[in-house]
Amino acid sequence: MAKPVKIRAKLKNGIASVKALMPHPMETGSRKNAEGVVIAAHYIETVTCELGGKVVLTAQWGPSVSKNPYFAFKVPGAESGDTVKISWVDNLGESSSGETTLK
Repeated sequence: MAKPVKIRAKLKNGIASVKALMPHPMETGSRKNAEGVVIAAHYIETVTCELGGKVVLTAQWGPSVSKNPYFAFKVPGAESGDTVKISWVDNLGESSSGETTLK
């Protein structure tokens, strides 16, 4: 099981500012270990962001994104009490998510 997505979100004037940290190795498949063996590709492919149960953002990623990616965005039309959820699925079928409530 992958570690959960860490989310911080603030609400100001109806706009949610969301910051997320996604623990993940993000291996490209082109690096080699100390013995010279290629490390298999393992990276996040799809990130989905929801506000109040409605998908507001979907991102398609690849192996060029850094280890433990940081992701930030703003969403208009947010209200106090809305739930922000971020989830991802990687190329090996693993997934993780995290959520927080806007105050």
